[in-house]
Amino acid sequence: MISPAISLVLQLWFATLAMAAPISATSKTPWQYGTGGGILGFIVLILDIIVWIEILKSSRPVSHKVLWCLLVFVFPIVGLIIYWLFSNRAAYNSRADYEPI
Repeated sequence: MISPAISLVLQLWFATLAMAAPISATSKTPWQYGTGGGILGFIVLILDIIVWIEILKSSRPVSHKVLWCLLVFVFPIVGLIIYWLFSNRAAYNSRADYEPI
């Protein structure tokens, strides 16, 4: 079951995504590389959600979970790359000592 806080964050992200890349009458292409997001923004959003779920399900201490989540939230692309490269994911994926937030 998804907690209300996570549900709220996901709803806000999806609402932002839905309003981020409208296709205007002058631009009929959905590939908007600027501030609009578009398909590339959607891919980054999905990858960020996967990272958030992995972080929250890990056996890290709560303070580490919060710091990793903030890094990915504030810097979506760079934070995602830093997390995948430097987080030592294999050491924290054991479910034996799960510590929920």
